[in-house]
Amino acid sequence: MPFRYFLQLHISERSGRGIPIITQVYGKDAFEFRENAIVVTIPFEKISLDVGDKVGDKERNLNPTHELILKEMRNNPNITQPQLMEIVGIGKTAIQNNISFLRKNGYIKRMGSNKNGYWQVL
Repeated sequence: MPFRYFLQLHISERSGRGIPIITQVYGKDAFEFRENAIVVTIPFEKISLDVGDKVGDKERNLNPTHELILKEMRNNPNITQPQLMEIVGIGKTAIQNNISFLRKNGYIKRMGSNKNGYWQVL
């Protein structure tokens, strides 16, 4: 199958992983099946680009992947990126991007060194 080439080139993550997440968040109506294509429509009102100042506002802006990463970091502050990749089911770049988002927006902080430190969930 062609998607294997994308996986080997690290252009794609595991095949089909996003479909259950999209369906869970946006429902089956997000998918439109055409003769030669599958169109996925994400409504703009569901996308949040700015993070609120209050903790309650922040929680609403997290996607399911962010929430799962935070949950795992709360349960095990010493968790590694390879462990998160396995648990969450996404690739190295995706984990790094999600951690970067969480750091940038004040959800997590790395305490200590990369090798011997731990994650603090704020």
